[in-house]
Amino acid sequence: MRAFRCPPSDAADEPIESYERATAVNQRGVWACMKHELRIMRAQGSGAIVNCSSLGGLVGLPGRAAYHGTKHAVIGMTRSAGVEYAPRGIRINAVCPGTVDTPMVQEMLGGQSDAMAEIMKQQPIGRLGRAEEVAAAVLWLCSPAASFVIGVALPVDGGFTAH
Repeated sequence: MRAFRCPPSDAADEPIESYERATAVNQRGVWACMKHELRIMRAQGSGAIVNCSSLGGLVGLPGRAAYHGTKHAVIGMTRSAGVEYAPRGIRINAVCPGTVDTPMVQEMLGGQSDAMAEIMKQQPIGRLGRAEEVAAAVLWLCSPAASFVIGVALPVDGGFTAH
């Protein structure tokens, strides 16, 4: 199965099919997972959920209105459900990964050395992220060490959103 990609598009020219697919996967998918997770966690009186947003949920970039809109929505759902369920012993947060060295990113940038050079200019850490770095942030958010963290959209982006 190929990963879902939402290619950049001028907002006025975004095909409705791309918008609907982005919404179905990125927004409705997170909502549906959270809904079913919360039913179990509500019954047991505890739990931790970490939704996956994106640096696109924290910033805006040209050509990304549909995709970024869905990632902003994930943060809104995370914050609202986070404050709703905190009194019930359930913590809800989100990670916002930056550009991570994955097969999807490699496929998107395949042979585009100019695009990779442009991405690297925007990376204060000077490299792409690694999947295990995002996983470590998720594990921390699920751990007792993060017991006082509710409704946070945690950037895991090598400093991209810090500048």
